[in-house]
This record gives sequence, C-alpha cells and structure tokens, in this order.
Amino acid sequence: MEMFWQFVRTFLCGGILCLIGQILIDKTNLTPAKILTLYVVSGVVLGAVGIYEPIVKWGGSGATVPLTGFGYALAQEVKIAVASDGFLGAMTGGITAAAGGITAAIFFGWLTALIFSPRDKG
Repeated sequence: MEMFWQFVRTFLCGGILCLIGQILIDKTNLTPAKILTLYVVSGVVLGAVGIYEPIVKWGGSGATVPLTGFGYALAQEVKIAVASDGFLGAMTGGITAAAGGITAAIFFGWLTALIFSPRDKG
C-alpha cells in the first residue's frame, strides 16, 4: 500500500509543477525559454537554501525529474564539490552534476537525427 501512496505523491508533485508551468504560459508573457530558465534557477535556489529537499523526500521523482529537479541536482553537487574542493568546487560541481544529462541529450538527439530526416522549419 505504501508504494501506491508514493505513486500518488509523485503524480501530485509532478502535476503541481506542470500546473504552475502551464499557468505561467497561459497567464504571463513569459516565453517557454524564460519559464525553463525560471524552473532551473528556482530549483537551484530552493535546493541551496534547503527548501527543495523536503519536497524531494515527499514527491520522489515527481520533484526530481522536472526542470526544478535538475536545478536542485546542480545545487546539491555544487555543495558537495565546495565542501571537498573549496572555491574550485563551485565552478566544477555543476558540470559534474549536469554531465550525464547533457551527454544523454546529445546522444539521443544524434540518434533521433539518424533515424528521422531532420530539416529546417519553413
């Protein structure tokens, strides 16, 4: 039964984050790129001050998969790198945290371009 409630919490957490994004799209003049940036920066800030950690514990992947979770992961890795490497860790910690996601995005973009025929919009 606990697994069921974890699924419910995950769905609610991810759904609330998506709902906020949809409201921002519908009710503001923000572009999708600005909303994406806002979500990542919000995840970094909330993770840095310790607010996002309880959300992650409650919502699981509903909090870590969206863009706010990416920002949170960046903030956590920077904290760890600063603790072990000092000031240099502030520069390298985010790169370490983002490396897997960036690599996957490049690889799957390349794979998709091989399978389908990419062309310019127009």
